[in-house]
Amino acid sequence: MAECDTCSSCASSADLARMGLDVGRFDYVVALAGNPNTGKSSVFNALTGLRQHTGNWPGKTVTRAEGGYRFRDRRYKLVDLPGTYSLLSTAQDEEIARDFILFGRPDCTIVVADATCLERNLNLALQVLEISDRVVLCVNLMDEARRKRLEIDVDALSRDLGVPVVGTSARTGEGLPSLLEQVELVATGQAKTSPHRVMSDGAFQEAVAELTPMIERLAPGLPNARWVAVRLLDGDLRVQRALIGGEFATIAQRQHSLEERVPLTVGAAEGEP
Repeated sequence: MAECDTCSSCASSADLARMGLDVGRFDYVVALAGNPNTGKSSVFNALTGLRQHTGNWPGKTVTRAEGGYRFRDRRYKLVDLPGTYSLLSTAQDEEIARDFILFGRPDCTIVVADATCLERNLNLALQVLEISDRVVLCVNLMDEARRKRLEIDVDALSRDLGVPVVGTSARTGEGLPSLLEQVELVATGQAKTSPHRVMSDGAFQEAVAELTPMIERLAPGLPNARWVAVRLLDGDLRVQRALIGGEFATIAQRQHSLEERVPLTVGAAEGEP
C-alpha cells in the first residue's frame, strides 16, 4: 500500500468535500469504531467538518453523531459509533456498536487504533473482523508514535490482518488521503479483503457449523449467523437472550423492511440501528 505525504494540495485531499448536515442522499454508509482516546473524533471531524448531526441512539442515553462527505463524486454517510474496548455486549456502548456493525451492515467500518498502544487496540479490530469483511484499520496518532520512537509497519500489519491498514495523524491531516482511498476501495467492493479470524480446534468449528443453520432458522435474515454461533459457544448470555427472546429476529426483519422501503436515504437510516 503506497503511503502518501499529506498536504493541502494533494489530489486526494482536493477530492474531499465535507458535507456536514447536507449529506442528502448517500451512496455508502461508513461506520467509525475505536477505543476511547484513539483520536476517533479527530478522524470524524477531519472527514465531515464541524456541522454534524448529533442526538441519541434510539431508546438509549448514548450520543449518536453522523456526518457526511463526498469523495470522487460519491457521497458517504459517516456514523460515529460509541468508543468501546470490546463488542462483547457487556455494556450499552458495546451493544450499540455491535448491533450497528452486525445489523446496519455498513459498506465499510473504519476501526481507529492508537499507534502508541497498538497491541491493546487490536483486540477491538479483531472482534470487528469477526463480524464484517469490509474493514479498514486506521492506525492514528502516528506523530505521537514517532515521538516515542515507535515504528509501525502498516504493510506487514495489513498482510497479517487481511484488510487495508493506513497510518494517520488526523490532527494534521497526515494519511487522510490514503484513508479515503482505501475506504472507497472497500465500500465499492474493489478491494477484496480476507480478514484474519481466530481459528479454534476442530470440535469447536464443527459445533459452529452445526449451530449456524439453527440460528438462521430462528432469526431469518441475520447478517452473520456464524458470529452469533461463536458468541453462544463462548457463553455470551446477552447474545443468547437476544436470540431466544426474538430481539435479533426483530431487528433483522426491521432492517430488511427498511432497506426495501427507502434504500440509501439519510431519512431512512435516521433512528435505526
